[in-house]
Amino acid sequence: RYPDVPCIAVTATADEPTRRDIMQQLGLKKIFVAGFDRPNIRYDVAAKDNTRRQLLDFLGGRARNESGIIYCLSRKKVEETAEWLKQQKYDALPYHAGLDNGTRARNQKQFINNEGVIIVATIAFGMGINKPDVRFVAHLDLPQNIEAYYQETGRAGRDGLPATAIMFYGMQDVALRRKMIADASDTPDEQKRIEQRKLAVLLGYCEAADCRRQVLLKYFGDDSQPCGNCDTCLMPPETIDGSLAVQKIISCVYRTGQIFGAKHIVDVLTGTENEMTRKHNHHTVSTWGVGTEHDRKNWDSFIRQLATHNYLATDAEGYGGLHITEEGAKFLKEKPEIKLRLPPKRLKRAERQSNVGPPDILENENDKKLFEYLKSLRLMLARDHNIPPYVIFHDKTLIDMVRRRPLSMDSMAQIPGIGTSKLERYGAEFLSIIKNAA
Repeated sequence: RYPDVPCIAVTATADEPTRRDIMQQLGLKKIFVAGFDRPNIRYDVAAKDNTRRQLLDFLGGRARNESGIIYCLSRKKVEETAEWLKQQKYDALPYHAGLDNGTRARNQKQFINNEGVIIVATIAFGMGINKPDVRFVAHLDLPQNIEAYYQETGRAGRDGLPATAIMFYGMQDVALRRKMIADASDTPDEQKRIEQRKLAVLLGYCEAADCRRQVLLKYFGDDSQPCGNCDTCLMPPETIDGSLAVQKIISCVYRTGQIFGAKHIVDVLTGTENEMTRKHNHHTVSTWGVGTEHDRKNWDSFIRQLATHNYLATDAEGYGGLHITEEGAKFLKEKPEIKLRLPPKRLKRAERQSNVGPPDILENENDKKLFEYLKSLRLMLARDHNIPPYVIFHDKTLIDMVRRRPLSMDSMAQIPGIGTSKLERYGAEFLSIIKNAA
């Protein structure tokens, strides 16, 4: 219909098979791929263990004026988490498709225009949002797949300054995601297989013993060196030969009837006598107490890893009962070597590396003070003009002002991010504060 009109197809996240499919479907002759690396984002993954406490620990190590996004799978969890964060004195707002248009618009505007606002959202939030100073993205549930994860975490740190992407996930997340794919009645079987493969890549990322950035970039076809900044680089996990542990777990699941959840399996392995083990006479099975060489935390981690390897699966009804898959039965017969991660030791908050936002990039106290003065001026101007603060200047530009300390309009014009228009409009006021601090 429009043969002479140039056409471009653009996507932020596509692996090699997806790119080939796009080229074939649209008849594209050329493809241009930019790099996928976001070196300023630190990637962390933690197994769920009282998620609210874990989230509070994470937020407690960060500056209160940071903006962030917290993703949850359900609307109910979004609203409950936002309300709970308010009770903890955080400026948190919910966002999901079930809210009326006015509420969504107000919450989005408040997030974009102000510092220190945390949006708790489903994946309905984020498309078209280009707030550069989002300092963290947290997932309280497992994302849909590796591509969704990359896209959602990519909303952090668009100003190029340090940001953190943290994910909390557990075995029930794995079961739920697999079930959602299997139950999608309008999805062709081939597409379901593709979705399961992408989910498997994400699970491999979650349980990686190597650099997370390397795992993430490898999926998109980029090679990289260890980043030295993700959790596995900063605290490399210890791995063990897990062959015997896996045999014990699978055997225990089998001998207890393939209907009990992870907690009960760990009770049997560690010989923990309680009402349930007595009621079902599980103190008499051959796997009773055969796992005393590991503590409960280790066994919980091992069972979760077996679920990600698809050796174990949970019941479709959602009660958490474990059963052995074909892969698990095959493992029990062939007994191949397998490496298992030992869970990391939980650090006290004071021991954690918080990796907080821009003020910590400035080591000198006077520099930090000037940075806060410049931010206050920016906020005042933004409110006067009814625009988001970053439209005036990004944090990165303010940091450059602090470091360079320009004393004239000409020297200020040399700072990246300050064009002629912004210099004329705002330069004199920012210059005045810098001179007063000299």
